[in-house]
Amino acid sequence: MKGVIYQGEPISDAATFARLPLALQNYLLQCNGLLAYQGGLHLRGCCLAPEWHSLRHAWEGEAALAARYQKVRPTDIPFAEDYAGNQFLLRGEEVIFLDAETGEIAYLQVDFEKFIAGVEKFPQQALGLEILISYLKGGGHLRPGELLSIQPPQCVEAPNQQRTLRPQPTAERLAFLADFYRQIRNLPDGQALRISPSSDH
Repeated sequence: MKGVIYQGEPISDAATFARLPLALQNYLLQCNGLLAYQGGLHLRGCCLAPEWHSLRHAWEGEAALAARYQKVRPTDIPFAEDYAGNQFLLRGEEVIFLDAETGEIAYLQVDFEKFIAGVEKFPQQALGLEILISYLKGGGHLRPGELLSIQPPQCVEAPNQQRTLRPQPTAERLAFLADFYRQIRNLPDGQALRISPSSDH
């Protein structure tokens, strides 16, 4: 993968590693997770720290995705995320995509190895990197442990499609997305959602 800005240290969470499918184990033995495409894709690793890189934390920690999202199962393995905080999970042998704003999932009809091959061959299409590329061309950058805050959220219409982009610590961004999803899910039919410009600060 190109544009690697972070690579995980050797495996330090052997207990989590032992529970993973063989294809994911083989990948993590070569590289215990990384941040590629200038932050466009984060593949989590089996590590005790840093927390933002820990597969175990996203899978079973206090902020586990299955506890935050109705359609995510405790057995789904959250092995990766994109620059905006959308998630890629393994459900059995199939990769599924979680839209972190709406909580909707999509079955990508590929296994882990084909997912990785597709990303390496067509990263912009596979990861929807257009917004990130625009942000980087404007002089922005993402550091390890950061995701891109997009306001208003992408599922909400914005005047002239103008959105504010800024880096945000991973934990804060994921917490905002989960809270936004919760608000959408609990909205009575026909009620509008009010969004504060600083609601993700």
